[in-house]
Amino acid sequence: MTTEVTAEATFAAWLGRLTAALEAADAAGATALLAEDCWWRDLLALTWDLGVHHGRDQVAAMLNEHLTPDSFTNIAMVTEFGPRYQGDDVVEGFITFDTPLGYGRGAVRLRLENGRWVAWTLMTELDDLRGHERRIGARRSRGPRHEATGNWLDERREHVRFAGREPDVVVLGAGQGGLAVAANLGLMGVDTLVLEKSERVGDGWRKRYHSLVLHDPVWADALPYMPYPESWPVYCPKDKIADWFESYAAAMELNVWTSAEMTSSSFDEAAGRWTLVVRTPEGEREVHPRDVILATGAAGEPNVPDFPGRSSYEGVSYHSSGHRSGGDWSGRKAVVVGACNSGHDIAQDLYEAGADVTLVQRSSTHIISQEHGIPAIFGSNFVEGGPPTKYADLLAAGTPWPLVLEMAKEGVQETARKDADLLAALDAVGFKRNDGPDGTGLMGYALAYGGGYYIDVGASRLIADGKIKLAQGSGLAEFTPDGVRLEDGRTLEADLVVLATGYRNMRETARRLFGDEVADRLPLVLGIGEDSEIGGLYRRTGHPAFWYMGGPLAWVRIYSKHLALQITAKQAGIQPE
Repeated sequence: MTTEVTAEATFAAWLGRLTAALEAADAAGATALLAEDCWWRDLLALTWDLGVHHGRDQVAAMLNEHLTPDSFTNIAMVTEFGPRYQGDDVVEGFITFDTPLGYGRGAVRLRLENGRWVAWTLMTELDDLRGHERRIGARRSRGPRHEATGNWLDERREHVRFAGREPDVVVLGAGQGGLAVAANLGLMGVDTLVLEKSERVGDGWRKRYHSLVLHDPVWADALPYMPYPESWPVYCPKDKIADWFESYAAAMELNVWTSAEMTSSSFDEAAGRWTLVVRTPEGEREVHPRDVILATGAAGEPNVPDFPGRSSYEGVSYHSSGHRSGGDWSGRKAVVVGACNSGHDIAQDLYEAGADVTLVQRSSTHIISQEHGIPAIFGSNFVEGGPPTKYADLLAAGTPWPLVLEMAKEGVQETARKDADLLAALDAVGFKRNDGPDGTGLMGYALAYGGGYYIDVGASRLIADGKIKLAQGSGLAEFTPDGVRLEDGRTLEADLVVLATGYRNMRETARRLFGDEVADRLPLVLGIGEDSEIGGLYRRTGHPAFWYMGGPLAWVRIYSKHLALQITAKQAGIQPE
């Protein structure tokens, strides 16, 4: 008997026992099939929420509250990919099932404990809402000539105008989050309008500094429903991804208004409708959607401290979000305040433009190389020859965030060993490093703060070699007419000062756009909550018609579907128990 057959038989036997317990609504029997330190993550399938239940006691409580004989039916093992062994004592497999609301999928990791196979991690998700299916062919037309309709282009232009009808949903921002959730909503039959204040879809990337390249690899970075061509580079340049976003919006027939900015808003609680005033090139428009999604980026508002003396500074200064390209800075002095990703990237960009650059580092930064750090983060999942994207996504979603952080610790140490020469060279020039919150590295910083690290694509070696100067241990105190003064009294001359001082929480973007009355009802975005999910994103926010969407490409591809399912169910009048 081959290993693959053994893994399949092992998984099938365990799944048969779980199926019997679930269909009998036997919470105790189902819990007995799990490891003592099990993790069950449910994404709308059973609890109609996103949440993690850790340990048998928490899982039993969740099942006792929600499990009924029809919660999971038609449970089946997926054989297209897996089950498969991961080492000698772990089997990974996938399942499908039906729920009262629709169709679900799941990912399971079995672990051998005391001679019996039990589930260590189990994820159940609602994949499609009955009557609103995204499945291939569910909404496929035969084309305009075959259905006796008019010219496709004329109809598309008219449809995008929203003349004589109101959008069901308005999405603010046509970045990866806005495009992904709009694509899902559109396939579910929800009429969605995306507002983008820039001139073109993709300008959020296109207009950034010239040398910018994505840090995540191609296997993690596709948008939903449109995989990249096989020729796509591992790390994509920002102009290439910008053009892809524009193509995506066209190919998915997303309704996007560019050069469009919301100028005011109000919400009628009784009617359940927003009134949004939108400034467009054709004039002012008023739209009345039932739901609004803020998709302007999880980083939120630029954080620009009110440094004394800035108004009298005689050089150029701006926040890192305003940096477009190095230009010609030959023989001129530049100071970059902040030592995380943006600070390093901009310092390198300015150095390559001929500037004499000093990087100001107040505290410490987590450093990994792209060469060694990125493979450690993504492991065997999002790699060349790894699982197909739909299964890689299930495995990723099937790893709860606290477990992601715990598993990251070993990768942080392994990466540090491989990067030892680079890290030692940074230490030698006084650059201060850390291993991330509680040793969790980049993932710990990304989930808690959205920053605090640097993925080295060249700037670290420039710092180690003294080509980019380092001012460590003191933050910026004030601007002077010809530069800046640090908190310890040091002065730095500068023709340019770039404030790579990070971003405020996304809730502050909501406050600026929608006012205190809305923002005060919303949670902070990012940070892992008591239910082990990311605060605010992809789920109900406390406001009945306001939602957050954001995160890196891999996150928005996976979770935009879950957000769209909740909004679609709400608008269809489906009230999950």
